[in-house]
This record gives sequence, structure tokens and C-alpha cells, in this order.
Amino acid sequence: MTQNVKVFSTKTSPYCVMAKNFLKKNKVEYEDLDVGSNSIAAREMIQKSGQHGVPVIEINNQIVVGFNPVAMSELLEL
Repeated sequence: MTQNVKVFSTKTSPYCVMAKNFLKKNKVEYEDLDVGSNSIAAREMIQKSGQHGVPVIEINNQIVVGFNPVAMSELLEL
């Protein structure tokens, strides 16, 4: 099954690094959107999640706020 995964992140957040490493370890392809340098991505993240903090991970149109490997695993069916 093809997953549609977006990671709204910043370059300086350790939780963003952990979320992306989790996805890489599980061989999940994702689109990385740097909300620190991309204001359009930042607005999209806030609109979808209501959050200003990162990471916000969108998996198949479901939102996970923060690095939550349990929720990510469930949505990715790992």
C-alpha cells in the first residue's frame, strides 16, 4: 500500500529528526516540508493541525502532532 506521508518540520527540532529517522528506519517515503523556511507549508500545517509546534506528521490525511511512534505505526500499519 502506498502511503501519503508529509512531515512538517524545522531543521533545529530534535523531535523532527526523530520522526524522520523513524520513517527512514521503517522504509516509509515522505515529503519533508520545512516550515521554518516555507511560509506556505507553515500555513498548511497550522490549517490542518491547529498547531504551531513541530513536528506535525500527516499520514494518509490523518494528523499526528509531535513524535508519536505508536500513533505513526498504527496509521502506517507497521
